Amino acid sequence: MVSASNVYTSPRVMPLLVLGFSSGLPLALTSGTLQAWATVSNVSLQDIGFLTLIGSAYTLKFLWAPFVDRYVPPLLGRRRGWIFLMQILLALAIAGMGLFSPAGHLGALAALAVGVAFLSATQDIAFDAYSTDVLRKPELAAGAAIKVLGYRLAMIVSGGLALILADKWLGWGHTYFLMGLLMALCALITLIAPEPESPGQAPRNLGLAVVEPLAEFFSRRGAITVLLLIVLYKLGDAFAGALSTTFLLRGAGFSVAAVGTVNKVFGLAATIVGALLGGSIMARMGLYRSLMLFGILQAVSNFGYWVLAVTPPHLYSMAVVVAVENLCGGLGTAAFVALLMALCKHEFSATQFALLSALSAVGRTYLAGPLTPPLVEHLGWPTFFMATVLIALPGLVLLWWRRSEIHALEGPG
Repeated sequence: MVSASNVYTSPRVMPLLVLGFSSGLPLALTSGTLQAWATVSNVSLQDIGFLTLIGSAYTLKFLWAPFVDRYVPPLLGRRRGWIFLMQILLALAIAGMGLFSPAGHLGALAALAVGVAFLSATQDIAFDAYSTDVLRKPELAAGAAIKVLGYRLAMIVSGGLALILADKWLGWGHTYFLMGLLMALCALITLIAPEPESPGQAPRNLGLAVVEPLAEFFSRRGAITVLLLIVLYKLGDAFAGALSTTFLLRGAGFSVAAVGTVNKVFGLAATIVGALLGGSIMARMGLYRSLMLFGILQAVSNFGYWVLAVTPPHLYSMAVVVAVENLCGGLGTAAFVALLMALCKHEFSATQFALLSALSAVGRTYLAGPLTPPLVEHLGWPTFFMATVLIALPGLVLLWWRRSEIHALEGPG
């Protein structure tokens, strides 16, 4: 068993910080930062709206995940080879975006952004597969936490920091050149990152790469209920967070500035601390007990929003509630991503992780998003947040029911 004190210094865990940064860097450059560039360049609102479609590759990436499972690049093996190739192409494509401007060449810029999103989604497929394959069982939550940290840092750099650099220092074109350079530097870490100790064999052909991941998963005992667990585990958290900003502004009566500051500072910091703490705790407690403990904490932390709903607005109380809720959410995310990785077989980890992560978004996208507004209108904010605690319970019951399958995933490290 890897000790909690040194799990983050493992040579298999540490590179995931930079690789997670590489994974998160392109997202804002093709979404929020690009929209800001188009806005200050006086591009029409309708054209800016079409730019939101660029991110479709991230939603659809499971469609070409079998291709990443099946084919092995000539350098660095099946996982690192794909990551390195995508990083080099991303560095060129991101820098290439800096050669155009939204005002004069919106079509060319948008086409490059679509290419960046596709390459980035493909890098994500390979990176998720690599982290699944390279980590030992006791390192899964620590690896998940480090990935979250790297990804969040990249979002800050390519989001807020890029806007400041573009506005005050470098201009938009040179800012995108700098982001391309950062991506190229990340590729150096891929060169020295370790190979998985027991890499799975690639499927013999593309047809098998599509069929075998599903056939292998559904051949397992309790496969359907495990899939249901993936949908339900963070469902209470998803409902509580679906309209949290609207609640803090309209329901609890806080100012926009206060909500923005607390969410950005306390929310981000608490999520990162929660994820890192979750990795350390799981190294000691194991997968099942961590999932159960963190799941209970996720549910109970929703009571904080109930407190805000029934008390006068106070900045300190909001800061505490947001910090605690994000801390518990970070704990749950670390264990949940570790569960997804543990469920993947190395031969098909690219396809299986892509499918499982897509399934995990079902509750947030198709249940919490559409159902939260009518529930709030019918129940009111205080009762709604009480209900989110109850919504979390089926996932915990299902986790307990399938505890033998979860224990079996832990296995030897």
